[in-house]
Amino acid sequence: MKHTDVLVIGAGPAGTVAASIIKGAGYEVEIVEKTQFPRFVIGESLLPRCLEALEEAGFIPALKEKKFQEKWGAKFVLNDAICDFTFNEQHTKGYNYAWQMPRADFDSTLADECVRKGIPVHYLSEVVDIKIDEQGHSITTVQKEDGSTFTVSAKFIVDGSGYGRVIPRLFNLDKPAQLPTRKTIFCHMEDPLRQTVEEPDRIVIYAQGNDCWIWTIPFSNGTTSVGFVALPEYFEQYGSDEDITAKFKKMIAAEPNLRERFKDVVLKFEPRILQGWSATSTTFYGHGFVLTGNVTEFLDPIFSSGVTLATVSAQKAANLVIKHLKGENVDWENDYMRYMEKGVDVFRTYVKSWYTGDLYKIFFADNKDASVKAQICSVLAGYVWDDTNPFVKNHERSVSSLINFLERKN
Repeated sequence: MKHTDVLVIGAGPAGTVAASIIKGAGYEVEIVEKTQFPRFVIGESLLPRCLEALEEAGFIPALKEKKFQEKWGAKFVLNDAICDFTFNEQHTKGYNYAWQMPRADFDSTLADECVRKGIPVHYLSEVVDIKIDEQGHSITTVQKEDGSTFTVSAKFIVDGSGYGRVIPRLFNLDKPAQLPTRKTIFCHMEDPLRQTVEEPDRIVIYAQGNDCWIWTIPFSNGTTSVGFVALPEYFEQYGSDEDITAKFKKMIAAEPNLRERFKDVVLKFEPRILQGWSATSTTFYGHGFVLTGNVTEFLDPIFSSGVTLATVSAQKAANLVIKHLKGENVDWENDYMRYMEKGVDVFRTYVKSWYTGDLYKIFFADNKDASVKAQICSVLAGYVWDDTNPFVKNHERSVSSLINFLERKN
């Protein structure tokens, strides 16, 4: 049996941020990870707010060394209309840039930094059972790839297992998400014509009405990630998923903004499919454990909220775990769950408004008000806890009122 102060499940951004902060406070931490790094995962665009969590975890210097593509904003395109958000014009004071990068490289960098800090990372190690006693101390059974097992005794568990949702699955904490099931087909592609397009290193979102939207995320290694997101039935017009490469190429050819740029380019792997990603839990904490990242709730890829919510939840949870280990009282309900739900609720308002088409009326309006645009830009930068911003504090009412104003104006 291994003994540690805190067991972290998952070596992704949530797990590694939490582990590094807790280790920095002088506690022993061990990480168990089901897969072997580097491993492919989606979620390739960061928001400025998550850099604050990465900074507290001590990861920024290592990430800068990787020379990932810097992200200074995002551009949304609908036919001939363009809405361009630049982070240095946001309402909230904070980071004015982030990164866009292959997640395999990003996640491996964080995990390697944890190892450098003296945190053991056990790869190919799957949690199969957790027992928690009256004091909140746990015994976790972990199975290795070869079928052998070991146990870990811990004073607290941080679950950052992402889509694996270890504790919600073992403790029956899953509940239906509030968003419809959507599907994405995506691929990494060579991009030899990148420099022929305007602002070649910018993330661009191409909107196709309410039916589909497309991401293009250029990486510093010359590869570009391209993905289509829509309701599952949308994709049926392009053929069967059985020949996913042919289907993906048909979709590229049908989009005027992509057709020439990616005609006959080399695909870095066979296009992949994800769907039904929205998930949530009945609670974000419990006796002897806390959930972080996608284990709490995952919304949708449209505004790249996933890694931000993962890292911020890990940052918040880690500091509360430290407080708990010091013997201080922790109000998990208000200081953690309500805090995280607030950020999720803000993002959810904008996700829902995007899919109804209401947000198009704001993004693509003529003569945008600079202060309003700056406030919305802060939301898209991940500063969804800043109550000085009316589009955060009163997010539903502010979005609805602005849409009504624009409709009356037109």
